[in-house]
Amino acid sequence: MKYLVTGVAGFIASKTAELLLREGHSVVGIDNMNDYYDVRMKEYRLRQLMGLDGDFTFVKMDIEDLAATQAVFSEHVFDAIINLAARAGVRYSMENPYVYLSTNTLGTLNLLECMKEQGVEKFVLASTSSLYAGQPMPFIETAPVNSPISPYAASKKAAESMAYSYHFLYEIDVTILRYFTVFGPAGRPDMCIFRFIKWIDEGKPVQVYGDGTQSRDFTYVEDIAKGTILAATSRLGYEVINLGGGNRPVDLITIIKWIEEGLGKKAKIQNSEFHKADLNSSWADIEKAEKLLDWKPEVAAHDGVKACIEWHVANREWIAGVQL
Repeated sequence: MKYLVTGVAGFIASKTAELLLREGHSVVGIDNMNDYYDVRMKEYRLRQLMGLDGDFTFVKMDIEDLAATQAVFSEHVFDAIINLAARAGVRYSMENPYVYLSTNTLGTLNLLECMKEQGVEKFVLASTSSLYAGQPMPFIETAPVNSPISPYAASKKAAESMAYSYHFLYEIDVTILRYFTVFGPAGRPDMCIFRFIKWIDEGKPVQVYGDGTQSRDFTYVEDIAKGTILAATSRLGYEVINLGGGNRPVDLITIIKWIEEGLGKKAKIQNSEFHKADLNSSWADIEKAEKLLDWKPEVAAHDGVKACIEWHVANREWIAGVQL
């Protein structure tokens, strides 16, 4: 099959593209290589993909550009679109909300329009657990997520709604995946595990928002990529599905302890004020993913952190220059 994977140099998308290529599929990957975080991480992931055997085509472009998006669709016939291109991060969305709406919502609309015109039948959209703010845990897909508390969450909710309208009007098969705190080797440098490992290894203060008791349903990137591919190959109509660790969340104090043990170094913790737009905790109900996709996470949080540490140590020299 031939897949379009957007945001292909990003953390989740690069792993998804890697697994697709290893399964023998063709992948067209697009990415605008923006500098929201250090572009060296994106270049690293892209080099890994280009070094694989398989039919991989990279196009540097922005899904906000309708003409460029139409050009890609005119050159290729896709079996499914996996839209992982997004502006992520709650705090930065408050500084620059316009780019979040443009990428996450308008970009999604451009893809859906091209799918409608070209007759592509399957669309997978990456969404976020940030939509569940204020809901009881574990978070279930039927929760009324109508009060997003950040521009990031609002832009993702808008993208979900747009995708539903195209399903209703044009019978596009849509699967929305709400991801829960994805982590793993070569992760995003604005995420806590990458930062904590780098700071502790370099003997720098570890910045923790709040007192460290806040927790997340950490989910390993390869598990997320496998679930994403299962969604892309399933015909479900329109469904919203959680992909998360599915266990009780792990607090940041515990994550720091695991990193200290793995590196054999002590953290210098520096507490900052907890941000009002952040979730205090997240915990996914994943029964729907198990039922519809036959998906369960396989990598425990502790083992995933160990893999992150091993990757960091192996790449320590060039990671030292990565900006956080």
